[in-house]
Amino acid sequence: MRGAEDVKNWMNMFRWIVKLIRDDYGIPEDQLTRNAAIEEDLGLQAEQLEQVMDALSEAFKIRFPEGALNELVRLEELCLLASWLAGFYKQPPFLADSFAAEAMAMNPGAGQG
Repeated sequence: MRGAEDVKNWMNMFRWIVKLIRDDYGIPEDQLTRNAAIEEDLGLQAEQLEQVMDALSEAFKIRFPEGALNELVRLEELCLLASWLAGFYKQPPFLADSFAAEAMAMNPGAGQG
């Protein structure tokens, strides 16, 4: 498990995710920008994104609801969602209301950002 103790806000979370993807999937860091499309620009497949989400879940003790992949297009969205679930950020505006409600029910820290 990767250390998550230094992550205190969404910017630290973004850096943590960038390092994870860089190290595990060999994607050059200059491609790992906030606006990078997860599938198109980074070439991450659904299974790989699920592995990234599993690492986030383990490191930050968060749970992603069913259908989380459908909510995410850009790398920034993954970061903001994980940050919100961990209590580091406000609820991202791109989330469907039903998804956000389910996520909050699963993650007591969500909504404290």
